[in-house]
Amino acid sequence: MEKEELLCEAAKNGDADRVRALIDSGADVSHFDGDGLTPLMHAAKHGHAQLVKTLLEAGAPWNALSPSDLSAGDFAMDAGHQEAFDLLLNAGIQAELILGTIARRVEKGGDSNGDYLEDRISFSEDKLMDANSKAIMMQWEKPLMEAHAKAVCSGVGHILNIGFGMGLVDTAIQQYAPVTHTIVEAHPEVYNRMIRSGWGNKENVKIIFGRWQDVLAQLDSYDGIFFDTYGEYYEDLREFHQHLPVLLKPGGIYSFFNGLCGGNAFFHVVYCQLVALELGNLGYSTQFIPLPVKDCLGEEIWEGVKHKYWQLDTYYLPVCQSIQDPE
Repeated sequence: MEKEELLCEAAKNGDADRVRALIDSGADVSHFDGDGLTPLMHAAKHGHAQLVKTLLEAGAPWNALSPSDLSAGDFAMDAGHQEAFDLLLNAGIQAELILGTIARRVEKGGDSNGDYLEDRISFSEDKLMDANSKAIMMQWEKPLMEAHAKAVCSGVGHILNIGFGMGLVDTAIQQYAPVTHTIVEAHPEVYNRMIRSGWGNKENVKIIFGRWQDVLAQLDSYDGIFFDTYGEYYEDLREFHQHLPVLLKPGGIYSFFNGLCGGNAFFHVVYCQLVALELGNLGYSTQFIPLPVKDCLGEEIWEGVKHKYWQLDTYYLPVCQSIQDPE
């Protein structure tokens, strides 16, 4: 038996001495065995926390995926092995802080923003699609958008939304009768549809056409902000967060569509924690409100959609507020 197979077996059995000896002999810690699992996955699955630590220190990839698209963190999480899970979560956060390898693209589709803005898009009753049959927004998100609107409108006042899409969140925001409701939309067809459907005639609505990066000078400061763009990278979300101290009034509420790694439960947890950490460094506390969505997502929902941008049973709605409220 090759030493890599022996390493997987030792990790599975929790044989720490054998694992260390095989690593020292040059066994490849990134090896997948016949079951499609790495030594780290075996250690995590069986709750051998010390071996998880040893393998991570030896360079075992925390983000490798099994044939069923599960990572070591997923195995630890599913089996309830908290210590192993915490080690993998911390490893993931540290790696993503430095490298950002998993969610370089967290948008619902996968094309660059520039390409998307030049694409033809199609509207239907239950979805908004790009030219590649990737969903920009879908009707199943309506309860989520209503929850986001409730969060950012908790103090009502002046509200900003980045990204109109199907208008789900903006329709919900209007129910709270904000003093002003500013909408930034970059896609020309979506913008034209907004105008045709009367959004520009609403007394408290101000529509700004353009990429948010290009219209910052036209923005004010707001009591509530929601961010949901399509065709952008995680770095774009991070860049927007850098502007929050200017855009969000003290004590205001910020939220965003939390599609971060929506196809893998453990990677999603990593990125929720990563965003909370980065927002914390900017002076904001973030809580995630769990919303069950499994019943909204039957296979028929995705008919004709090329990319399932959400595959998890629970959506974690972020609510962000300055750590020190105004006096």
